[in-house]
Amino acid sequence: MNDAPAYTDAQSQYFKWLWQWRRRIAIAQRLYEPATVLRGGRVLNIFSGELIEADVAIDAGTIVGVGDYPEAREIIDVSGLIVTPSFIDPHLHLESTLLWPTELARAVVPHGTGAIVTDPHEIANVAGLPGVEAIRAATVGLPIDIRFTVPSCVPASPLESPGASFDLGEIEAMLAWPETVALGEMMNFPGVLAADPEIGAKIWAANRRPRDGHAPALRGPKLQAYAAAGMSSDHESFALDEARDKLRAGLFIMMRQGSSEKNLLDLLPLVNDETWPRITFCSDDRDCHDLTAHGHVDDILRTAIGAGLEPIRAIRMATWNPARHWGLEGIGAVGPGYRANLAVLADLESVAVEHTLHNGKLVASGGKLLVEPPATAVPEFLRQTVNVAPVQLSHLALAPDAARMGVEVIRGQIVTRLIDVEPTIQNGQAVSSLESDLLKLVCVERHRASGRVGVGLVRGFGLQRGALASTIAHDAHNIIAVGANDADILAAIATVAESQGGLAVVSDLEVVAHLALPIAGLVSDAPLGEISDGYASIEAAARSLGSTLPSPFGQLAFLALSVIPEARVTDRGLLDLRM
Repeated sequence: MNDAPAYTDAQSQYFKWLWQWRRRIAIAQRLYEPATVLRGGRVLNIFSGELIEADVAIDAGTIVGVGDYPEAREIIDVSGLIVTPSFIDPHLHLESTLLWPTELARAVVPHGTGAIVTDPHEIANVAGLPGVEAIRAATVGLPIDIRFTVPSCVPASPLESPGASFDLGEIEAMLAWPETVALGEMMNFPGVLAADPEIGAKIWAANRRPRDGHAPALRGPKLQAYAAAGMSSDHESFALDEARDKLRAGLFIMMRQGSSEKNLLDLLPLVNDETWPRITFCSDDRDCHDLTAHGHVDDILRTAIGAGLEPIRAIRMATWNPARHWGLEGIGAVGPGYRANLAVLADLESVAVEHTLHNGKLVASGGKLLVEPPATAVPEFLRQTVNVAPVQLSHLALAPDAARMGVEVIRGQIVTRLIDVEPTIQNGQAVSSLESDLLKLVCVERHRASGRVGVGLVRGFGLQRGALASTIAHDAHNIIAVGANDADILAAIATVAESQGGLAVVSDLEVVAHLALPIAGLVSDAPLGEISDGYASIEAAARSLGSTLPSPFGQLAFLALSVIPEARVTDRGLLDLRM
């Protein structure tokens, strides 16, 4: 009874399952030895909220028992350590890490992450369903579960110009994937409130699956209507009262702590004895350097615990809660019959991850991945996605009448303010003003060479010279640039266009720093360390030009997102997005 028969006929799958089922029952009763036992540690019982001294017996990737299991083919000593479920990030845009899936696994698995639910609407905006299929292919065989929500709003709104659309046909095709868990975040909440039939068709297509929400600043009857339309969750709360209203309306709350969007500490008081089962954490957008320097879900947990959240409750919220919300069967707990996806911690308070197991195999230890992720080829079409009409200085002109209002960035947030401004006028045109911290903000359509260029003014970047440009510009991912003068803005735009995507810092017409992102202009398949170091260097270069923001490129990436209030600049121009 040690080796399963090799069944190949589809009709024999039942007998294979039956054999494994009977073996599991026998091992649980200590009639046979399991493949692996974790011995000497304490186990966090997710169901009871207790720490229990016990062994964890594992066979065929499944936990078969928690208790006293003296014999095993392999014994892993976890004396003095704590065994928990591996962590789950229930809402992450994989592309925002700048990493191809293989390198993403290398970044997060050593931090105890065992599952990610990703909404791939970034690459969908650039390359449609074929782009998403390439991401899916790259997730096969990784030492982490990557599940999908279906992009529901590509484009995010009619005010953006993406390279592709994701219509009902694409949505239905992706909903049929076994890796798909839900309809992705419904960003077009004005369309929901207007009962748009196209949106209704998407919600209907999801049938009994959850529908992820996206409702920044939605309150009162509008929030009630949004929930009544079938939304199940939200990660876009910026204030405690807002999150409380959404919780009361039945939405599952994801407290976000990304690289540029940090809402956790404002929302943490929402968690109490009654509410915690309906709340979890998510990163939404977390860049590769943040992942390597600080961590992933483990870092979010440290922040929450450091702010006073009880550690066992915090870990239950990062494991059991998202697993149950998304219907991720077999993960999120350490118990018999659950998959052996585990994190082994030094202690609960520091959330210091010593080991990570996936399907019962030790896949990371001491901060390093122990298995080599399978290499996947990147389709060539994803390396040819920047298609820009020639941009000249004249395209950056901003008439005084169009410069009476501008965008104000808010440090550590992706919401902005629409502000009245007094622009500086030279030769009959509005220009960047260092004295008043008003800089040109430019968005160039980069998918169809349409020649559309939107121009506005932004306050809060603090640049004293030079310019930044990026092909990451949520959600349509056109080229976005900000700068102290038009010539440097133009040079930065040209730099990222010529490299088929990336980030650039330019000063006095010289390229100070450049990070190539050749896959859809969003990510790179270069090694993790190279991309992480490159991103840290280019952010430092941006700050060297005078920016006072912790993450200038992280902040810049959201200034064209037309579904977050109050103001943005897309290739269509300055947008007033007040409710």
